[in-house]
Amino acid sequence: MPATMRLKRIGAKKAPSYRVIITDRKNRRDAEAVEEVGFYSPAQNPPIITFKKERVEYWLSVGAVPSETVGNLLKNAGISRPEASA
Repeated sequence: MPATMRLKRIGAKKAPSYRVIITDRKNRRDAEAVEEVGFYSPAQNPPIITFKKERVEYWLSVGAVPSETVGNLLKNAGISRPEASA
């Protein structure tokens, strides 16, 4: 299964919150998740970003590819992608 790490929209109309999920790359945005590994609420001031660091690092190590937005959130949270072996 080619896994991807992406945002799943939750919350009320005009008050979005997101869960960071692991899912199959071919699934839709709000499809069922394999695992939930974080939370992002941009409506708060400052925005709330939380991750289960051990699980995120595990999924990155087994080849899960973060979306562009999730990659930026990981970078802001100080979680780096594992280096590719030469």
